Amino acid sequence: MQKNRISDPLNEEKPTICEVNEMKRGLSLFLKAALMLMALPVLAGAVFGIYSLLRNPVNPDYALMLYPIFIGALLSVIPYLFALYQSFRLLNYIDRDAAFSGLSVSTLQKIKISAFLFSMMYILIASFVYITAEVSYTPELIIMGMVPIFASLVIGVFTAVLQKLLNEIINIKSENELTV
Repeated sequence: MQKNRISDPLNEEKPTICEVNEMKRGLSLFLKAALMLMALPVLAGAVFGIYSLLRNPVNPDYALMLYPIFIGALLSVIPYLFALYQSFRLLNYIDRDAAFSGLSVSTLQKIKISAFLFSMMYILIASFVYITAEVSYTPELIIMGMVPIFASLVIGVFTAVLQKLLNEIINIKSENELTV
């Protein structure tokens, strides 16, 4: 019977540069596919929403409440898809080993602005959601209307923190290059 060996991290084989690049490429490809999968249902929902709204107009009694919600939700697709596109670009920068560059900082800036714009759109929609919830006696609509606001605010704040950290890293990197 063999004794269980405790693996020694110093004696383990380290992956080669080629293996690391393959893992990095695979992870990047997975993230790009995830971005596409996040974009397709939203884009399909927007197209279907416009089509169904044109074919089946809302009852005129509720039009003043529901049309602003529908239009706001459809307009919010623009900053959402723009942020996904910028995320795709950021992954391309990472693939090209340009993650610590001004391009990445400006891409994070655009993602941050898109997230805050998305949140502002849903804040504007929230008043119409509140009126609809009052009329239809469904207070859970108000909670459902708050989810996109807080989710996009979290993404915006997280992106702002990443942008600040990346700026500091780039500054430190440029200072080190000047001293060497």
